[in-house]
Amino acid sequence: MTTIPGRLRAPLAFLPFLVAVAVVAVVGGLAAAGARSVYSGLELPSFAPPAWLFGPVWTVLYLAIAVSGWLYWKSGGDRRGLAWYAGQLVLNAAWTPLFFAAGAYGLALVDIVLLDVAIIVTALYFRRSSRVSAALLVPYLAWTLYATALTAAIVVLN
Repeated sequence: MTTIPGRLRAPLAFLPFLVAVAVVAVVGGLAAAGARSVYSGLELPSFAPPAWLFGPVWTVLYLAIAVSGWLYWKSGGDRRGLAWYAGQLVLNAAWTPLFFAAGAYGLALVDIVLLDVAIIVTALYFRRSSRVSAALLVPYLAWTLYATALTAAIVVLN
């Protein structure tokens, strides 16, 4: 049986992180099939971004999330940090179906608040082993906090 040389193991270990984040993105993409019409039909706050902005922003953020998880793992991070990482991915994946597919804006708000907390805890764990992995989560947290405010405003306005 052929073994993978040590210098190749770490880069190949990036693939599960990329796949996990891609699954979250696909779940979101499938659940957001009618997102443009739902979004345009909502009463939106003045600070709401144009619908076209979400795709490019999430593409960059998802790549950063995958790299962050991989760097944490590569730095010898513990299982609790990886558990929080997985948990925030699950919460992230749940938001779009709750909001767009189910129209459950209140539940989506609860989900995204829990997601904010999970990202913060994940970043704190990641910081212990890799400051870079934690720093890569900061834009994600900033965007998610913005999305939390947007979700809360939509709950109030609709």
